[in-house]
Amino acid sequence: MSVVVAPDAEGLRRAVEILRADSVVAFPTETVYGLGAHAFSERAVAEIYRLKNRPTWNPLIVHVADVAAARELTDEWSGRADELAARFWPGPLTLVVRRAARLPGIGAANDTVAVRVPAHPVALDLLRASGLPLAAPSANRSEGISPTTAGHVVRSLPDVPLVLDGGTCSWGIESTVLDVTGDVPRLLRPGALGLRMLRDACGTIALPESETADGVARPSPGMSRRHYAPRARAILCKDVRDVDRSGLAEPIATLVYEGSDGTEVLSADPREYAADLYAALHRLDDAGVATILVQEPPQTEDWLAVRDRLSRAAA
Repeated sequence: MSVVVAPDAEGLRRAVEILRADSVVAFPTETVYGLGAHAFSERAVAEIYRLKNRPTWNPLIVHVADVAAARELTDEWSGRADELAARFWPGPLTLVVRRAARLPGIGAANDTVAVRVPAHPVALDLLRASGLPLAAPSANRSEGISPTTAGHVVRSLPDVPLVLDGGTCSWGIESTVLDVTGDVPRLLRPGALGLRMLRDACGTIALPESETADGVARPSPGMSRRHYAPRARAILCKDVRDVDRSGLAEPIATLVYEGSDGTEVLSADPREYAADLYAALHRLDDAGVATILVQEPPQTEDWLAVRDRLSRAAA
């Protein structure tokens, strides 16, 4: 069973000891809890994939303490990468850059690496104390709901040796992933950082043109058809009141936003909605719900990341 500890000096010491022994530690970021391991230790990375039951073709994001550490992972740090890092790091933006030839790939079957500097103080303390770049996908079983509390981690991955408890994640949804290896930045995964802010920083951004089939190499996590999914069956619908429930497994719950009545009523503000989305899905799963009718969010750009998560959860 996982041991949950405070992120004090002793907790950090224990976490660093485990990481340097090529094992894994769960820790908070501002987005979701991550399952961290030394990014370039074959044994440590294999433990991430084993515990999560994660397909080996699904790459990992490397978390580092600062821009200087990010530069060490690439042979080609562009001016655009520098501008975006200066503006948004530490923060919920992951940049896909050319991986240094001396480094092994970590799930990406090409010459790129995904990297970010997290904004959570516990994550930064751990990165600095360990001196390691940490690969850290969400600390949950593959395809499941991402964890936003230490309790979520323990319930999904009870075999993780140590969990640093940093409270509830403030953003509650994964980082935005932007590929900056080409002439035009390309969005690979919508996330906590909105497109409007990114466009203000770098102009035109290319959006995904098609789905990435499972089993196919990809430069970023979060591109699988089914992801972020509760145990219950999730069904997206325009109005939860209009759904014929006669053939649906019970108990049935509804997830809506302000202005409607439901089992879970989240904010009509997209950032606030995102911050509580995974927690709401965890609550419904914990309550033993079999079917979740989810009110479709608005078709606006501000809701892009939420729509992405819900569509994959319902796939």
